[in-house]
Amino acid sequence: MLFGKTILITGVSSGIGARTAELALASGADVIGVDQRVPATPMASFIQADLSSPASIADLVARLPQRIDALANVAGVSGTLGDAKTIAINFYGLRTLSEAVAPHIREGGSIVNVASIAGYGWRANLERAKGLVGVQGFPDPNEILEEFAIAKGEGYPVSKEALLLWTQRAAHLSLFRDRGIRVNAVSPGPVSTPILKEFRQVFGDARVDSDITRVGRAGSAPDIAPAILFLASDGARWINGTNLPVDGGLEASINADVLGF
Repeated sequence: MLFGKTILITGVSSGIGARTAELALASGADVIGVDQRVPATPMASFIQADLSSPASIADLVARLPQRIDALANVAGVSGTLGDAKTIAINFYGLRTLSEAVAPHIREGGSIVNVASIAGYGWRANLERAKGLVGVQGFPDPNEILEEFAIAKGEGYPVSKEALLLWTQRAAHLSLFRDRGIRVNAVSPGPVSTPILKEFRQVFGDARVDSDITRVGRAGSAPDIAPAILFLASDGARWINGTNLPVDGGLEASINADVLGF
């Protein structure tokens, strides 16, 4: 279902992005890798870009081929770079790239956003998420922090809450819908990649250890990559505007606590 397709994958230098690129290549796809850091293993097609910079995103898009089949938005930061940078990369940069890449995606193509179980609270914080999504363009992230009263250390979960809401909205925006481009999300739980140590700094050991204990083990990049590529493939052609938790059952466990069943 991926053979001969061209997939643009961000965050290919490590973790989930690196594994997604490896699996896509092994499945016969052509991969265009994007990251701020050059991968240790050279890729046939790699574009260095900073997704917190609108100018860098514009330069990236200008270097793309006329036609691709899918965009996998895997790149993201944990929050250790500060809330403004986190929101800029994890949401506004991702959204800007997706909108700019849309004309390059073939009819019936796909966009897959890597969100997170940390975005679980989007329903409880719906008005804030709607406000963040409603801001057009690529705003000054420091102004966003002030306007929406985002407390220090909340940048990561807030960015993922906005991303989950935008994924559902984007599935029905004419920019994507009119050309049959599907927009979906994958939400991993705690995953044993280099960024997990940073999440321990952001959320604390107790929170991370509790999440891992709920499901028996932390995930791994090979657990997540197949789900991303499935949503990018034609096998998911009737899946649109959805979030797929790939978390070992963590969301189900949290639902049981929150909803009391």
